[in-house]
Amino acid sequence: MDFALSDDQRAIVDGVGRIVAAFDDAYWLARDRDGDFPHAFYDAMAAGGWLGIALPEAHGGAGLGVTEAALMMARVAASGGAMAASSSIHMNIFGPRAIVAHGSEAQKRRWLPPLIAGRSKMCFAVTEPDAGLDTTRIATRAERDGAGYVVRGRKIWTSTARVADKIMLLARTAPRRDDAPASGLSLFFADLDRAAAEIREIDKMGRKAVDSNEIRFDGMRIPDGDLIGAEGEGFRYILQSLNPERILVAAEAVGIGRDAIGRAARYAGERVVFGRPIGANQGIQHPLAAAWSALEAAHLATMKAAWLYDRGEPCGVEANAAKFLAVEAGFEACKQAVATHGGMGYAREFHVERLMREIVMLQLAPVSQHLALNHIAERALGLPKSY
Repeated sequence: MDFALSDDQRAIVDGVGRIVAAFDDAYWLARDRDGDFPHAFYDAMAAGGWLGIALPEAHGGAGLGVTEAALMMARVAASGGAMAASSSIHMNIFGPRAIVAHGSEAQKRRWLPPLIAGRSKMCFAVTEPDAGLDTTRIATRAERDGAGYVVRGRKIWTSTARVADKIMLLARTAPRRDDAPASGLSLFFADLDRAAAEIREIDKMGRKAVDSNEIRFDGMRIPDGDLIGAEGEGFRYILQSLNPERILVAAEAVGIGRDAIGRAARYAGERVVFGRPIGANQGIQHPLAAAWSALEAAHLATMKAAWLYDRGEPCGVEANAAKFLAVEAGFEACKQAVATHGGMGYAREFHVERLMREIVMLQLAPVSQHLALNHIAERALGLPKSY
């Protein structure tokens, strides 16, 4: 058992660190205020070749594993950009995996190089207002029409739709069957035609720089060549992206938590009250030390899940556990950072309130903490399904 990073992995962390260092707190505070997509950051990561870290070398990627991607995303999230920085690029890490696994060679050549180079941005449309996490009940339909499909329906919480030119879309191509509820769902990677897709941005609590949207499709056309794999197999395809997504989210939560604790420790060492630094008080020290310890444990759980995934071993329980532990630890770290700053923790200029607002979303998405626990209870403990 070796806990040390390899030379190549350390080079990844250092290389990403040099890029994120150019985007300081003032940059991310400005994006939090104006809501503009962080194009400059995105372009810098693309120029460094990082958008394709886990995509095939044959199509311009680095061909590395989810372990390396998790290390990268933890470093990005710890930079002060939090979820605004992470969410602007992490779709490139797990989103195209269905293309890699099930797309034709022609589709890979057509779609992957622009995504890796940053010339193309994608959004991922699965969730619907009336289905929530019960994906088998989505109602958006892609109906056959000549040499393609016509899409009608609604999606919600589709990130980056306002800046994306491509959409990965899960839609019904056959009616739902009670005996096989996941059948009849197909996966497409298509041009996002705004003439037939009305996009409404959702004003939300945090991560303002990366838009979240409701989309109404009214006859958007998709050619046959944009269907990934076989018709009706889309649900199975997206399941293969879930574990990498949970692992990356866990890494991001750890990164945000580490950033928060670092800020709190610096402030506690500098802030003098009653003639001594507040960090000399155990009432300040102990919560921060406990939060640091929880983050370290969550990091180890995340790295184990990534290691299992890269070895091709089952890792659903570990990926969900990593997501649960990291988000709990990250949120507690952000909460303690705000508390350590006292009244100034509530002020935007110290940034910890922004970190806490941004990490809240990970308690809810891409899967709630409760559903992560459901998975662990069923698969690790053998308990009956509860939903």
